[in-house]
Amino acid sequence: MIGPTVLFSEMTPDPSWEDRFNTWYDTDHIPVRMVLDGWHGVQRYRASDNAGDYLVVYDMRSTEVLKTPEYEVIKTDPSDETKWMLSNVSNFTRYIGKELGRHGDLEAAITAPLIFTAMFNVPEEDEEEFDTWMVEDHIPLLMGCDDWLAVRRFTLPISEPETYTRLAIHYLASPDALSSPERAAARDTDFRERMTRHDWFGKGRYRGYEAFGDRVPGQAG
Repeated sequence: MIGPTVLFSEMTPDPSWEDRFNTWYDTDHIPVRMVLDGWHGVQRYRASDNAGDYLVVYDMRSTEVLKTPEYEVIKTDPSDETKWMLSNVSNFTRYIGKELGRHGDLEAAITAPLIFTAMFNVPEEDEEEFDTWMVEDHIPLLMGCDDWLAVRRFTLPISEPETYTRLAIHYLASPDALSSPERAAARDTDFRERMTRHDWFGKGRYRGYEAFGDRVPGQAG
């Protein structure tokens, strides 16, 4: 079971205590959340362009799981190690995504070795056009590539520190997908050309990540 809400968060530890950071994440940060109702699973990643930058993606039932008394205890009474880590990591981001749609076999793709992410700050008046482009033009062409396993699309009610309103997570079997003919075709359509005329479209944020460790399952509720 893969919930329709994600907590997408990045952090960069100092290299001198990177091992300590990973131990904390795997033995403290993740376990206390995975026993809570509504937390369906989690996967950690490292940025493909800088292995010192880490990402975690938690799958959840809904944003309501972030408002429970049990989660409030975790947030307001963290361990001493958690306090230290959150005070010392850099490049901290926090995005809450509510799923707009999923494409492909996500159950099979969720453990993919690579993801490619794209974020845009889409003005409200352009959201319908953007979503139509993604669903009817862009994603079908990408999914023609055998290594393009699945895509999830989200709206972002919480976006920190930069403001973005749309997130796409692409699950890839190989980095070759990014240089595939199918991706080239998806980037060369009339519809995409129309999208590039929006100033905000050229300010999208793109980044690839490699899976770090195994996916950890959580509560199915």
